[in-house]
Amino acid sequence: MQLRVLAFVLAGGKGTRLFPLTKERAKPAVPFGGRYRIVDFVLSNLVNSGVYSIYVLIQFKSQSLLQHLADGWDMSGGMLRQHFIIPVPAQMRSQGEDWYRGTADAIYQNVNLIEQADPHLVLIFGADHIYRMNISEMVAYHVEKRASATVAAIPVPREQASEFGVIEADHNGRIIGFHEKDPDAPPMPSDPERVYASMGNYVFSTRLLLNELYEDARKPGSSHDFGKDILPGLMNRADVFAYDFQTNRIPGDPPTQLAYWRDVGTIEAYYDANMDLRHVTPALNLYNRQWPLRTAGYQDAPAKFIFDEQGRRGQAIDSIVSGGTILSGGTVRGSILGRGVKLHSGSMVEDSVIFDNCDIGRRAKIRRAILDKNVRVLEDDMIGYDLERDRQRYFVTDSGIVVVAGHRSQVDIATLQM
Repeated sequence: MQLRVLAFVLAGGKGTRLFPLTKERAKPAVPFGGRYRIVDFVLSNLVNSGVYSIYVLIQFKSQSLLQHLADGWDMSGGMLRQHFIIPVPAQMRSQGEDWYRGTADAIYQNVNLIEQADPHLVLIFGADHIYRMNISEMVAYHVEKRASATVAAIPVPREQASEFGVIEADHNGRIIGFHEKDPDAPPMPSDPERVYASMGNYVFSTRLLLNELYEDARKPGSSHDFGKDILPGLMNRADVFAYDFQTNRIPGDPPTQLAYWRDVGTIEAYYDANMDLRHVTPALNLYNRQWPLRTAGYQDAPAKFIFDEQGRRGQAIDSIVSGGTILSGGTVRGSILGRGVKLHSGSMVEDSVIFDNCDIGRRAKIRRAILDKNVRVLEDDMIGYDLERDRQRYFVTDSGIVVVAGHRSQVDIATLQM
């Protein structure tokens, strides 16, 4: 029997800890790696795994996300009606006609989509993590265990237990407890130094899911969340298993390639994930043609490096440079450059993430910074060298990463100069 699988991607979070990158966009629409968006990871994982029936649940500041889905993920021209990626706003089907009140409520407000499709399994995945995953292996594990629900889990050091929802599982992988950000959460059965952190990705058998959603909607005081309400409520009533993400293998990857997952919930985590891409053998492999990271296609010219003079050499070292970017006598080291970036003579960008259409003036220097779209840095300006001065002009994290907010169109930031 061929399984009918329907997927929901939860893409409605505010992403407040990624401010100011989420000032004008939803977190899943935040650029990553030069030419991608965060949402591209979960959608690519689903499509590469053979899941083509996908609803993307949107909510806050969704215009940028909607535009990206229209540019890169429109499957409406396909021949098969069951192949689609459709954005869905909050349907206000809850009793108070509210926005999505939690992850479970987001699915409940769209329960009619499940009932109409009548799938065997429903996949519920988040849209705000950076990872590659062969989801078909998790589905196969769910079927093999004859599970009612399966939760993707990743081992993390025990000292990080307070940062995650922790799963307590027995030696067979059956979940026997949930511990929400508890520093004293029990370790994995096979490793006393690590705990099982929930990745927020779930496989549900459809009948059980529908029953639980209707029951949860009637409960006063419920936060309508899978991790806090639905799954803990299933303990001792259903077979719920943990799927160890470390066992996941991607076709085309070398056997030594380790599973990669990052929760980019903060500026520091987001910055580190981008920096992971710079290495000779990156932990996150974007160059596997058997498992492509799909995104919107743009009609960009190739990147261009011009001038070969001392002090005026267009070059990039240990960096990623996207299409349409021109290094006109500027130098880039250990950085990620988006599309259509321009570096002028004598400029230097180090250990930074530069979004699309930024313009770096002559002799300007940027270090350990994130520049949002359309920022223009004036000649001789310096960012990341004097953090006290930067704090007067921009957003600076506790660890010293400078974030320069973007603009709707390309304009000077001269008014910000002190």
